Amino acid sequence: MAPMIEVKNVSRRFGGFVAVNDCSLTVEKGSITGLIGPNGAGKSTLFNMVAGNLAPSSGTILLDGQPIGGLKPHELFARGLLRTFQIAHEFSRLTVLENLMMVPDGQPGENLLDAWFRGRKVREFEARVREKAEEVVDFLQIGHVKNELAGNLSGGQKKLVELGRTMMVDAKVVLLDEIAAGVNRTLLNDLAGNIERLNRERGYTFFVIEHDMDLIGRLCDPVIVMAAGSVMMTGTLADIQADQRVVDAYFGGSPTGHATNLPGATA
Repeated sequence: MAPMIEVKNVSRRFGGFVAVNDCSLTVEKGSITGLIGPNGAGKSTLFNMVAGNLAPSSGTILLDGQPIGGLKPHELFARGLLRTFQIAHEFSRLTVLENLMMVPDGQPGENLLDAWFRGRKVREFEARVREKAEEVVDFLQIGHVKNELAGNLSGGQKKLVELGRTMMVDAKVVLLDEIAAGVNRTLLNDLAGNIERLNRERGYTFFVIEHDMDLIGRLCDPVIVMAAGSVMMTGTLADIQADQRVVDAYFGGSPTGHATNLPGATA
């Protein structure tokens, strides 16, 4: 597989503190790649640089072979890189369907002249967007809440809507930031199933930060472990759970010498 995201010798400094230190990793096209590590490992800072919320202090970030370091989130959106958040960012006073319809860029109804003098153009575009939103609702099986105000949804339902927003445009890669946070197991299973379908049926590439190792084990191969701002290792979850260095990074060492204490590991 070819790389979708390449991080090459990237560092990020905040004054004298180095949050990400000469970090290099690759997310292959068509993969669901996990990113794990203890608190303070630099995962969120790295994600924020890939997503355009922070610029690297040094190093190179490539999206589909093109440099993107320093580009803003809206510029990356136009290139097919989208992100969800640990805390869902919905338009609480709009319905689920309206939240989805807000996503596509360049809507003629946002132009005052088009709204005044080109009503047919506006209506035709809106009809296409609504049709697309209905397709997304059907795919995610959330038709029972499509006319509900998004602010009234549960945490898991809001995460489903966030995932749906990525489907309203031609996404190349989606960064998922702790999708399990605040989600009950039933809805988390629905989320995971939809991520798998998007990957399998539509070729989405996913890059996932997550602390839920059961979810990582279900979705992700490979899994990248970060510690102290750098990549410690890359492999399957089983490989990582068997590596004493990872246990040391998470817990400062295991008295048994085995990685049974790593989240998601079994004795």
